[in-house]
Amino acid sequence: MFKNIMVPVDLAHLELLEPALSVVADLAKQYDAHITYVSVTANTPTSVARTPQEYQQKLEAFAHERHKVHGQPVSIKVYSSTDPVANVDKQLVEAVEETGADLVMMATHLPRHLDIIMPSHGGKVATHTDASVFLIRVTQ
Repeated sequence: MFKNIMVPVDLAHLELLEPALSVVADLAKQYDAHITYVSVTANTPTSVARTPQEYQQKLEAFAHERHKVHGQPVSIKVYSSTDPVANVDKQLVEAVEETGADLVMMATHLPRHLDIIMPSHGGKVATHTDASVFLIRVTQ
């Protein structure tokens, strides 16, 4: 049913993504699907990497480690932006098209009142692409 699963990843918050990454691994194995890890980073130094190139190397290492866990083929796509917070939705929609993803699996927070003003990234991806979107609630 699914051939290419796209997974948005924020390397600064991997501990929050772990439950979702387990679900991704299980589903990828079930459907023998390819996994594409996608990330949007700043053009300027961040707490994770000093440059977009360094960030890409770290995402490649992350994908390699995840491949060891689930054994499915993986790839990465990194977007650099002058304002990642403002551009993340646009970049994720673009990534769905560029990667040919037929499923997007995203960790998400519990609904909040602020979501009325600023909808979730998953909602934006679902309304602007043809891909199925699976939101995995992360609770803490």
